[in-house]
Formats: sequence, C-alpha cells, structure tokens
Amino acid sequence: MGQLGAIPSTATLGFLYVSDAFAGELAAILAFFRSATGVTHWTGSVGVGVCATGVEYLEQPAMAVMLGEFAPADFRMLPVLRTLQDVAAQPSDAYVAMVHGDPENAHIQELIERLSEHVSGSFVVGGLSSSRGETAQISDGVVSGGLSGVLFGERVKLATRLTQGISPLGPRHRITTASKNIVGSLDERPALEVMKEEIGEVLAHDLRRAAGYIFVGLPVRGSDTGDYLVRNILGVDPQNHLVAVSETVEPGDELLFCRRDRQTAEDDLLRMLTAIGAQLGSPIRGGVYYSCLGRGRHMFGAPNREMELIRATLGDFPLVGFFANGEIFRDRLYGYTGVLTLFG
Repeated sequence: MGQLGAIPSTATLGFLYVSDAFAGELAAILAFFRSATGVTHWTGSVGVGVCATGVEYLEQPAMAVMLGEFAPADFRMLPVLRTLQDVAAQPSDAYVAMVHGDPENAHIQELIERLSEHVSGSFVVGGLSSSRGETAQISDGVVSGGLSGVLFGERVKLATRLTQGISPLGPRHRITTASKNIVGSLDERPALEVMKEEIGEVLAHDLRRAAGYIFVGLPVRGSDTGDYLVRNILGVDPQNHLVAVSETVEPGDELLFCRRDRQTAEDDLLRMLTAIGAQLGSPIRGGVYYSCLGRGRHMFGAPNREMELIRATLGDFPLVGFFANGEIFRDRLYGYTGVLTLFG
C-alpha cells in the first residue's frame, strides 16, 4: 500500500490490473483495495503481465493500481455485456468506453462494433483478458463472459491512440478467391505463390520457420492512418497453394503479408507518442496502456522498452495497464498493437 502514496479523498475511480498468478484471488484483492482506499468504483482485468510507470511485469506475480479523480457525473460503470441485446439496453449518453473483454465470448467483435455505435464519440478502447488459467474482468465486482468497464462523458479530457508493431513486406493484394478463412488466390494468382515471393527464398523453403514471424495484415476500411488488422497464418496447403488465416475473409478484401520487426515497432510507437502528446494539449494526469502479449520483450528484445519509451517521450506520470490477448481501438479488435489512453 505504501507505493500508492497519499490517497486523495477526491478519488472516485480505481484501475486495477493483476497478473494471472492472482486470478483466483481477484475478488479478495478488489475488496482489500476498496476498503483500504475508500474508492467505490473499480475497473480492470487479469493479464499474463501488467505494466506500470516505466516498468513491465510479464509472466510474474504483480499488480498495478491507479486512482483517478473524476466528477461522479462524468463517468459510470459499464456492467458486463454478453449479448447485443445487453448493449442495446444501455443508455446512449457516454462519449468514450474503456473496456475489458472475455476472449471466450465468440461475439466479442460484434459487441465491440455495437458498443462503438452506442457511444457518441464512437470510441471504444481496451483489451481482452489474457491468462494461463482463469480470465476475469473488473466492473465494480469481478465479472466475465463479455465486455465490461467504464463509460466516460464528454467533459473528461482524454486522448487515445494506437501503435502497430508489424512491418509490411510488400504491397496490398486483392483477394480474388476465398472460402471462410482460406485464401485461394491473390490478384488472380495462387495465394501461396504470392506469399512465398514476398517472404523470401529462405523462409519459403522452410515455412515452419515463418510461424510466429510472418503474418497477414487486413487493411481497415476508412482508416486515415493506414491501420490494418494483424492476423496469424494458421497453415498452408502446398498442393493446392492455399493459405489459411485466423480471420474470415471474402473476395474483394485486401491483404498484405507482414513480419514482426523491432525497429518498425519502436519507430511507430515514437510516432504515436508524439501525436498523442500534441493531441492532449495539457499536462498528463494519468494513463492506461494496453499492449499485446506478443509485444513487450518478445518484440523489443529487452524488458521495459515500451514503458521506457513512453516515459522518455511523455514524461513521468501515473500509468497502469496489462498485456492483452487482443487490443480494442475504436470499433475493432487488433493484435500486436499498443493502445494508449491519456487523461488530462
């Protein structure tokens, strides 16, 4: 508790992120912090790791806590939404939703889209819980099964941005034949043939080496920043020249091949940090960061690199978050990204 410092009497909302080592004790942990701080409302999640100002704690027991001072009229808790009917039943008076999701809900993308339509700012930010065991989220109590979190009104000053960590290998291609998640041809050519050309001769001769290194990107329609959804390549069929990806695709969709790239990830993170600092336009009072569990030291080659870059660029301010099993930004579920939200 000493690390929390002085607890302001005006604190109204707590952010709590715990590593999966504490998943089974989440209710007791939440009750402790509620009692110790006097703060009634809490939001948060379980993750394989958590992050705090300047430091990440990946695959080790840790907790990250931040207390926020928001006028009671400027936020309200979002109960767990498991169906589209649950979303429709919510009042549509919020501007931005900060949410945590259950990856076991098969309709999570639809819930994100519908909630985005439901908030006036059309912005939903957050992440899906990650764990080597139980997953859970916090919305005043411990919940699971859908989306939950907190809704902020228009008077709350905040800025939010996304950073991608994958580098395109070549140009965009038009999918010309596909069935569900199987890509048959790109630009009227066999999909596997196009993939082999772009990933290079060494990987093309040993496709097993490409696993976890080569991905597909699906450009987000209407994006003015060139964002794309990164999805895994699940397998290939050398005999029929097919490529299976972890997303349903259709003829006419665009696709590009990409790879994990540390330097590209750093460059894009720095670009995002510069932009979000200018967007907020006021001193930072606190922030929440959702990073993909495939980032951290796995992508940057050393622990704490993301947290260090955030602090070096934007200064020292309270920051909490976790490593997610999918990151939420606007109305989409992303992968291998970082989503930063700052409060002014």
